[in-house]
Amino acid sequence: MQVFKFGGASVKDAAGVRNIVTVLQETGTTHKLVVISAMGKTTNAMEAIIDAYFNDKSTIPDQLKKTVDYHTEIAQDLFTTGHPIFKAIKTLFDELKGFLEWNKSPKYDFVYDQIVCYGELLSTTIVSAYLSEQGITNTWLDARAIIKTDDSYRDARVDWDTTQTAIKASIDPKALSITQGFIASDSNNFTTTLGREGSDYTGGIFAYCLNAQNLTIWKDVPGVLNGDPRVFNNTELLHQIPYEEAIELAFYGASVIHPKTLQPLQRKEIPLYVKSFLNPKDSGTKVSAVASLVPEVPCYIVKKNQVLISLSSLDFSFMVEDNIAEVFQLLSQFKLKVDLIQNSAISFSVCVDNKFNGLEKLVNQLKGKFKVQVNPDVDLYTIRHFNQKALDKFQEDKKILLKQVAQNTVQLVTQN
Repeated sequence: MQVFKFGGASVKDAAGVRNIVTVLQETGTTHKLVVISAMGKTTNAMEAIIDAYFNDKSTIPDQLKKTVDYHTEIAQDLFTTGHPIFKAIKTLFDELKGFLEWNKSPKYDFVYDQIVCYGELLSTTIVSAYLSEQGITNTWLDARAIIKTDDSYRDARVDWDTTQTAIKASIDPKALSITQGFIASDSNNFTTTLGREGSDYTGGIFAYCLNAQNLTIWKDVPGVLNGDPRVFNNTELLHQIPYEEAIELAFYGASVIHPKTLQPLQRKEIPLYVKSFLNPKDSGTKVSAVASLVPEVPCYIVKKNQVLISLSSLDFSFMVEDNIAEVFQLLSQFKLKVDLIQNSAISFSVCVDNKFNGLEKLVNQLKGKFKVQVNPDVDLYTIRHFNQKALDKFQEDKKILLKQVAQNTVQLVTQN
Protein backbone atom coordinates (compact mmCIF):
# COMPACT_ATOMS: atom_id res chain seq x y z
CA MET A 1 0.00 0.00 0.00
CA GLN A 2 1.09 3.55 -0.77
CA VAL A 3 0.19 6.84 0.91
CA PHE A 4 -0.02 9.97 -1.25
CA LYS A 5 -0.30 13.51 0.06
CA PHE A 6 -1.40 16.45 -2.12
CA GLY A 7 -0.89 19.96 -0.74
CA GLY A 8 -2.99 23.06 -1.19
CA ALA A 9 -1.09 24.21 -4.29
CA SER A 10 -1.93 20.94 -6.04
CA VAL A 11 -5.70 21.45 -5.57
CA LYS A 12 -5.89 25.24 -5.81
CA ASP A 13 -8.19 25.11 -8.86
CA ALA A 14 -10.16 22.74 -11.09
CA ALA A 15 -7.08 21.96 -13.19
CA GLY A 16 -5.30 20.79 -10.05
CA VAL A 17 -8.16 18.45 -9.14
CA ARG A 18 -8.11 17.03 -12.68
CA ASN A 19 -4.37 16.51 -12.35
CA ILE A 20 -4.90 14.27 -9.30
CA VAL A 21 -6.86 11.98 -11.62
CA THR A 22 -3.90 11.98 -14.03
CA VAL A 23 -1.42 11.14 -11.28
CA LEU A 24 -3.60 8.29 -9.99
CA GLN A 25 -4.16 6.92 -13.48
CA GLU A 26 -0.40 6.84 -14.03
CA THR A 27 0.47 5.34 -10.63
CA GLY A 28 -2.56 3.10 -10.02
CA THR A 29 -5.98 3.69 -8.48
CA THR A 30 -5.94 0.93 -5.85
CA HIS A 31 -3.86 0.09 -2.76
CA LYS A 32 -3.65 3.78 -1.87
CA LEU A 33 -4.64 6.25 0.78
CA VAL A 34 -4.66 9.86 -0.43
CA VAL A 35 -4.30 12.74 2.05
CA ILE A 36 -5.42 16.15 0.79
CA SER A 37 -4.90 19.64 2.19
CA ALA A 38 -7.28 22.59 1.99
CA MET A 39 -7.50 24.14 -1.48
CA GLY A 40 -5.08 26.91 -2.31
CA LYS A 41 -5.06 29.57 0.42
CA THR A 42 -8.25 28.34 2.10
CA THR A 43 -6.57 27.96 5.51
CA ASN A 44 -5.66 31.65 5.36
CA ALA A 45 -9.28 32.43 4.45
CA MET A 46 -10.52 30.40 7.41
CA GLU A 47 -8.11 32.30 9.66
CA ALA A 48 -9.64 35.54 8.39
CA ILE A 49 -13.06 34.23 9.44
CA ILE A 50 -11.67 33.38 12.88
CA ASP A 51 -10.18 36.87 13.18
CA ALA A 52 -13.54 38.37 12.24
CA TYR A 53 -15.29 36.16 14.82
CA PHE A 54 -13.12 37.53 17.63
CA ASN A 55 -12.65 41.10 16.46
CA ASP A 56 -15.44 42.24 14.12
CA LYS A 57 -18.39 39.87 13.66
CA SER A 58 -19.98 42.22 11.14
CA THR A 59 -17.39 41.17 8.55
CA ILE A 60 -18.05 37.42 8.89
CA PRO A 61 -20.65 37.26 6.06
CA ASP A 62 -18.22 38.85 3.59
CA GLN A 63 -15.38 36.55 4.63
CA LEU A 64 -17.63 33.51 4.35
CA LYS A 65 -18.94 34.56 0.94
CA LYS A 66 -15.41 34.72 -0.50
CA THR A 67 -14.70 31.18 0.65
CA VAL A 68 -18.08 29.84 -0.52
CA ASP A 69 -17.63 31.46 -3.94
CA TYR A 70 -14.09 30.08 -4.32
CA HIS A 71 -15.14 26.47 -3.73
CA THR A 72 -18.36 26.83 -5.71
CA GLU A 73 -16.45 28.14 -8.75
CA ILE A 74 -14.09 25.16 -8.64
CA ALA A 75 -17.05 22.79 -8.37
CA GLN A 76 -18.84 24.51 -11.27
CA ASP A 77 -15.76 23.90 -13.43
CA LEU A 78 -15.71 20.20 -12.52
CA PHE A 79 -19.39 19.18 -12.29
CA THR A 80 -22.62 19.76 -14.18
CA THR A 81 -25.40 21.88 -12.72
CA GLY A 82 -27.46 19.97 -10.18
CA HIS A 83 -24.72 17.57 -9.17
CA PRO A 84 -25.01 16.44 -5.51
CA ILE A 85 -21.62 18.04 -4.75
CA PHE A 86 -23.24 21.48 -4.56
CA LYS A 87 -25.57 20.31 -1.80
CA ALA A 88 -22.60 18.73 0.01
CA ILE A 89 -20.66 22.01 -0.13
CA LYS A 90 -23.68 23.92 1.17
CA THR A 91 -24.11 21.45 4.04
CA LEU A 92 -20.50 21.94 5.16
CA PHE A 93 -20.80 25.73 5.08
CA ASP A 94 -24.11 25.52 6.96
CA GLU A 95 -22.30 23.50 9.67
CA LEU A 96 -19.60 26.17 9.85
CA LYS A 97 -22.17 28.96 10.11
CA GLY A 98 -23.96 27.00 12.81
CA PHE A 99 -20.79 26.76 14.90
CA LEU A 100 -20.19 30.49 14.56
CA GLU A 101 -23.70 31.13 15.89
CA TRP A 102 -23.88 28.68 18.82
CA ASN A 103 -20.30 28.53 20.06
CA LYS A 104 -19.85 29.90 23.58
CA SER A 105 -16.15 29.13 24.10
CA PRO A 106 -13.90 32.22 24.32
CA LYS A 107 -10.76 30.12 23.80
CA TYR A 108 -9.04 31.13 20.57
CA ASP A 109 -7.16 27.87 19.97
CA PHE A 110 -10.30 25.77 20.45
CA VAL A 111 -12.35 27.97 18.12
CA TYR A 112 -9.51 27.97 15.59
CA ASP A 113 -9.53 24.19 15.25
CA GLN A 114 -13.33 23.91 15.00
CA ILE A 115 -13.38 26.41 12.10
CA VAL A 116 -10.19 25.83 10.15
CA CYS A 117 -10.94 22.12 9.62
CA TYR A 118 -13.63 22.96 7.06
CA GLY A 119 -10.94 23.73 4.49
CA GLU A 120 -9.85 20.08 4.42
CA LEU A 121 -13.41 18.75 4.66
CA LEU A 122 -14.38 20.80 1.60
CA SER A 123 -11.35 19.90 -0.52
CA THR A 124 -11.63 16.15 0.11
CA THR A 125 -15.39 16.16 -0.49
CA ILE A 126 -14.86 17.81 -3.88
CA VAL A 127 -11.92 15.59 -4.90
CA SER A 128 -13.65 12.37 -3.82
CA ALA A 129 -16.78 13.29 -5.77
CA TYR A 130 -14.75 14.16 -8.88
CA LEU A 131 -12.83 10.88 -8.75
CA SER A 132 -16.15 9.04 -8.60
CA GLU A 133 -17.39 11.12 -11.53
CA GLN A 134 -14.34 9.93 -13.51
CA GLY A 135 -15.07 6.30 -12.71
CA ILE A 136 -12.44 5.94 -9.98
CA THR A 137 -13.98 4.10 -7.04
CA ASN A 138 -12.94 5.59 -3.71
CA THR A 139 -14.01 5.92 -0.08
CA TRP A 140 -14.13 9.30 1.68
CA LEU A 141 -12.94 9.12 5.28
CA ASP A 142 -13.20 11.71 8.04
CA ALA A 143 -9.69 11.84 9.54
CA ARG A 144 -11.17 13.15 12.79
CA ALA A 145 -12.78 9.75 13.37
CA ILE A 146 -9.51 7.83 13.08
CA ILE A 147 -6.64 10.09 14.17
CA LYS A 148 -7.08 10.68 17.89
CA THR A 149 -5.10 13.22 19.90
CA ASP A 150 -4.99 15.06 23.21
CA ASP A 151 -6.73 18.42 23.54
CA SER A 152 -3.72 20.64 22.80
CA TYR A 153 -5.64 22.64 20.21
CA ARG A 154 -3.62 23.91 17.21
CA ASP A 155 -0.68 21.63 18.08
CA ALA A 156 -2.19 18.33 19.19
CA ARG A 157 -0.20 15.23 20.15
CA VAL A 158 -1.23 11.90 18.62
CA ASP A 159 -2.57 9.04 20.73
CA TRP A 160 -0.73 6.39 18.74
CA ASP A 161 -2.37 3.27 20.18
CA THR A 162 -5.94 4.48 19.69
CA THR A 163 -5.11 5.91 16.27
CA GLN A 164 -3.46 2.73 14.99
CA THR A 165 -6.41 0.62 16.10
CA ALA A 166 -8.89 2.97 14.41
CA ILE A 167 -6.90 3.17 11.17
CA LYS A 168 -6.56 -0.59 10.82
CA ALA A 169 -10.28 -1.03 11.50
CA SER A 170 -11.39 1.70 9.06
CA ILE A 171 -9.19 1.38 5.96
CA ASP A 172 -9.16 -1.28 3.26
CA PRO A 173 -5.50 -1.43 2.16
CA LYS A 174 -6.47 -2.82 -1.26
CA ALA A 175 -8.83 0.04 -2.12
CA LEU A 176 -8.50 3.81 -2.68
CA SER A 177 -9.34 6.03 0.30
CA ILE A 178 -9.47 9.84 0.39
CA THR A 179 -8.97 11.72 3.66
CA GLN A 180 -7.88 15.03 5.14
CA GLY A 181 -4.50 16.20 6.28
CA PHE A 182 -3.89 18.40 9.32
CA ILE A 183 -7.05 17.53 11.28
CA ALA A 184 -7.87 15.02 14.03
CA SER A 185 -10.03 14.90 17.17
CA ASP A 186 -9.69 14.57 20.92
CA SER A 187 -11.41 12.12 23.29
CA ASN A 188 -14.52 14.34 23.34
CA ASN A 189 -14.64 14.33 19.51
CA PHE A 190 -13.83 18.02 19.25
CA THR A 191 -11.64 18.81 16.25
CA THR A 192 -7.93 19.26 16.83
CA THR A 193 -5.16 20.17 14.39
CA LEU A 194 -1.58 18.97 14.11
CA GLY A 195 0.07 22.36 13.55
CA ARG A 196 0.30 24.48 10.40
CA GLU A 197 1.46 22.44 7.40
CA GLY A 198 0.54 19.34 9.41
CA SER A 199 -0.86 17.47 6.39
CA ASP A 200 2.56 15.96 5.71
CA TYR A 201 2.56 14.65 9.27
CA THR A 202 -0.86 13.11 8.63
CA GLY A 203 0.69 11.23 5.72
CA GLY A 204 3.43 9.97 8.03
CA ILE A 205 0.88 8.84 10.62
CA PHE A 206 -1.10 6.83 8.08
CA ALA A 207 2.03 5.35 6.48
CA TYR A 208 3.28 4.19 9.88
CA CYS A 209 -0.02 2.72 11.03
CA LEU A 210 -0.66 0.97 7.71
CA ASN A 211 2.93 -0.30 7.27
CA ALA A 212 2.87 1.40 3.88
CA GLN A 213 5.41 0.67 1.15
CA ASN A 214 6.16 4.40 0.94
CA LEU A 215 4.79 7.91 1.39
CA THR A 216 4.84 10.35 -1.53
CA ILE A 217 4.35 14.08 -1.04
CA TRP A 218 3.28 15.74 -4.30
CA LYS A 219 4.52 19.32 -4.67
CA ASP A 220 4.80 22.10 -7.25
CA VAL A 221 8.59 21.65 -7.21
CA PRO A 222 10.61 18.73 -8.70
CA GLY A 223 11.55 17.43 -5.25
CA VAL A 224 13.57 18.66 -2.28
CA LEU A 225 15.90 21.41 -3.45
CA ASN A 226 18.93 22.72 -1.57
CA GLY A 227 17.05 25.99 -1.04
CA ASP A 228 13.64 27.54 -1.61
CA PRO A 229 13.75 28.73 -5.26
CA ARG A 230 11.53 31.69 -4.32
CA VAL A 231 14.30 32.94 -2.01
CA PHE A 232 17.60 31.50 -3.27
CA ASN A 233 19.12 31.48 -6.76
CA ASN A 234 20.53 28.49 -8.68
CA THR A 235 19.02 25.83 -6.46
CA GLU A 236 19.79 22.14 -7.05
CA LEU A 237 17.65 19.02 -6.72
CA LEU A 238 18.66 16.69 -3.91
CA HIS A 239 18.23 13.15 -5.28
CA GLN A 240 18.78 11.21 -2.04
CA ILE A 241 18.63 12.33 1.59
CA PRO A 242 19.31 10.22 4.70
CA TYR A 243 16.53 10.27 7.31
CA GLU A 244 18.82 11.98 9.81
CA GLU A 245 19.72 14.75 7.37
CA ALA A 246 16.08 15.27 6.36
CA ILE A 247 15.09 15.56 10.03
CA GLU A 248 17.84 18.15 10.53
CA LEU A 249 16.66 20.14 7.49
CA ALA A 250 13.05 19.95 8.66
CA PHE A 251 14.02 21.00 12.19
CA TYR A 252 15.80 24.06 10.86
CA GLY A 253 12.74 24.99 8.80
CA ALA A 254 12.97 23.43 5.34
CA SER A 255 9.40 24.02 4.13
CA VAL A 256 9.14 21.03 1.81
CA ILE A 257 8.96 18.52 4.69
CA HIS A 258 7.07 18.99 7.95
CA PRO A 259 9.35 18.46 10.98
CA LYS A 260 7.18 15.72 12.52
CA THR A 261 6.65 13.78 9.29
CA LEU A 262 9.90 11.84 9.23
CA GLN A 263 9.93 10.44 12.76
CA PRO A 264 7.25 7.74 12.27
CA LEU A 265 8.66 6.88 8.84
CA GLN A 266 12.19 6.39 10.15
CA ARG A 267 10.98 4.03 12.89
CA LYS A 268 9.82 1.55 10.24
CA GLU A 269 12.26 2.65 7.49
CA ILE A 270 9.40 3.65 5.20
CA PRO A 271 10.83 5.68 2.28
CA LEU A 272 9.52 9.18 1.66
CA TYR A 273 9.37 10.52 -1.90
CA VAL A 274 8.89 14.17 -2.76
CA LYS A 275 7.76 14.55 -6.36
CA SER A 276 6.28 17.07 -8.77
CA PHE A 277 2.56 16.68 -9.38
CA LEU A 278 3.19 18.36 -12.75
CA ASN A 279 5.71 15.68 -13.80
CA PRO A 280 4.69 12.54 -11.90
CA LYS A 281 7.06 10.25 -13.83
CA ASP A 282 10.17 12.17 -12.73
CA SER A 283 12.16 10.52 -9.93
CA GLY A 284 12.03 13.47 -7.49
CA THR A 285 13.75 13.09 -4.12
CA LYS A 286 13.96 9.92 -2.02
CA VAL A 287 14.42 10.13 1.75
CA SER A 288 15.51 6.78 3.19
CA ALA A 289 18.21 4.93 5.15
CA VAL A 290 21.00 5.93 2.76
CA ALA A 291 24.47 6.88 3.99
CA SER A 292 24.84 10.43 2.67
CA LEU A 293 23.28 13.36 0.87
CA VAL A 294 23.35 13.16 -2.95
CA PRO A 295 24.63 15.55 -4.20
CA GLU A 296 26.51 16.82 -1.15
CA VAL A 297 26.04 20.58 -1.55
CA PRO A 298 25.29 23.44 0.87
CA CYS A 299 21.60 23.56 1.84
CA TYR A 300 20.00 26.94 2.56
CA ILE A 301 16.97 27.46 4.82
CA VAL A 302 15.26 30.66 5.92
CA LYS A 303 12.63 31.36 8.55
CA LYS A 304 11.04 34.77 8.06
CA ASN A 305 9.38 37.04 10.63
CA GLN A 306 11.20 35.69 13.67
CA VAL A 307 11.93 37.56 16.91
CA LEU A 308 15.39 37.88 18.46
CA ILE A 309 15.24 38.30 22.24
CA SER A 310 18.47 39.24 24.05
CA LEU A 311 18.62 39.08 27.85
CA SER A 312 21.19 40.11 30.41
CA SER A 313 20.99 40.20 34.20
CA LEU A 314 20.14 43.55 35.76
CA ASP A 315 23.12 43.39 38.13
CA PHE A 316 25.63 41.96 35.61
CA SER A 317 25.67 38.63 37.41
CA PHE A 318 26.25 35.44 35.44
CA MET A 319 23.47 33.87 33.35
CA VAL A 320 23.54 30.53 35.16
CA GLU A 321 21.38 27.42 34.97
CA ASP A 322 18.61 28.75 37.23
CA ASN A 323 18.19 31.89 35.09
CA ILE A 324 18.14 29.94 31.85
CA ALA A 325 15.72 27.34 33.23
CA GLU A 326 13.33 30.13 34.22
CA VAL A 327 13.53 31.65 30.74
CA PHE A 328 12.72 28.32 29.10
CA GLN A 329 9.80 27.75 31.43
CA LEU A 330 8.35 31.10 30.34
CA LEU A 331 9.01 30.38 26.67
CA SER A 332 7.07 27.15 27.03
CA GLN A 333 4.27 28.82 29.00
CA PHE A 334 3.69 31.45 26.32
CA LYS A 335 4.20 29.02 23.40
CA LEU A 336 7.17 30.66 21.74
CA LYS A 337 9.05 28.10 19.66
CA VAL A 338 12.83 28.41 20.05
CA ASP A 339 14.84 28.13 16.83
CA LEU A 340 18.28 29.30 18.01
CA ILE A 341 20.03 29.74 21.36
CA GLN A 342 23.26 31.57 22.18
CA ASN A 343 24.62 32.49 25.58
CA SER A 344 27.69 34.01 27.19
CA ALA A 345 28.63 34.69 30.81
CA ILE A 346 26.23 37.61 31.25
CA SER A 347 23.87 37.39 28.24
CA PHE A 348 21.43 34.97 26.69
CA SER A 349 19.79 35.25 23.25
CA VAL A 350 17.01 33.26 21.63
CA CYS A 351 15.46 33.51 18.18
CA VAL A 352 11.81 32.51 18.45
CA ASP A 353 8.68 32.05 16.38
CA ASN A 354 5.77 34.06 17.81
CA LYS A 355 2.99 32.20 15.94
CA PHE A 356 0.85 31.98 19.10
CA ASN A 357 1.25 35.72 19.85
CA GLY A 358 2.68 35.25 23.32
CA LEU A 359 5.60 37.67 22.88
CA GLU A 360 4.17 40.66 24.74
CA LYS A 361 3.23 38.59 27.81
CA LEU A 362 6.65 36.92 27.79
CA VAL A 363 8.54 40.22 27.62
CA ASN A 364 6.47 41.69 30.46
CA GLN A 365 7.41 38.72 32.64
CA LEU A 366 11.10 38.85 31.69
CA LYS A 367 11.46 42.57 32.41
CA GLY A 368 10.99 41.94 36.10
CA LYS A 369 14.29 40.09 36.29
CA PHE A 370 16.32 40.84 33.15
CA LYS A 371 17.36 43.63 30.86
CA VAL A 372 15.44 42.77 27.68
CA GLN A 373 16.13 43.77 24.09
CA VAL A 374 13.68 42.68 21.40
CA ASN A 375 14.37 42.71 17.65
CA PRO A 376 11.15 41.82 15.82
CA ASP A 377 10.82 40.86 12.13
CA VAL A 378 14.26 39.29 11.80
CA ASP A 379 15.16 36.44 9.44
CA LEU A 380 16.91 33.28 10.58
CA TYR A 381 19.11 31.67 7.93
CA THR A 382 20.58 28.19 8.33
CA ILE A 383 23.22 26.74 6.01
CA ARG A 384 23.88 23.02 6.29
CA HIS A 385 27.14 21.60 4.85
CA PHE A 386 28.45 25.12 4.34
CA ASN A 387 31.86 25.97 2.95
CA GLN A 388 33.69 29.24 3.46
CA LYS A 389 33.19 30.41 -0.10
CA ALA A 390 29.44 29.89 0.08
CA LEU A 391 29.26 31.54 3.50
CA ASP A 392 31.28 34.60 2.45
CA LYS A 393 29.09 35.16 -0.58
CA PHE A 394 25.93 34.69 1.44
CA GLN A 395 26.93 37.31 4.04
CA GLU A 396 27.88 40.03 1.54
CA ASP A 397 24.67 42.09 1.59
CA LYS A 398 23.19 41.20 5.00
CA LYS A 399 23.13 42.99 8.36
CA ILE A 400 23.97 40.19 10.79
CA LEU A 401 22.68 40.49 14.37
CA LEU A 402 23.84 37.08 15.57
CA LYS A 403 25.97 34.29 14.10
CA GLN A 404 26.47 30.77 15.37
CA VAL A 405 28.78 28.18 13.78
CA ALA A 406 28.81 24.44 14.45
CA GLN A 407 30.72 21.65 12.73
CA ASN A 408 28.69 21.62 9.52
CA THR A 409 25.93 24.15 10.23
CA VAL A 410 25.95 27.93 10.45
CA GLN A 411 23.00 30.04 11.56
CA LEU A 412 22.64 33.78 11.06
CA VAL A 413 20.00 36.15 12.36
CA THR A 414 19.67 39.11 10.02
CA GLN A 415 17.79 42.41 10.22
CA ASN A 416 15.44 43.19 7.36
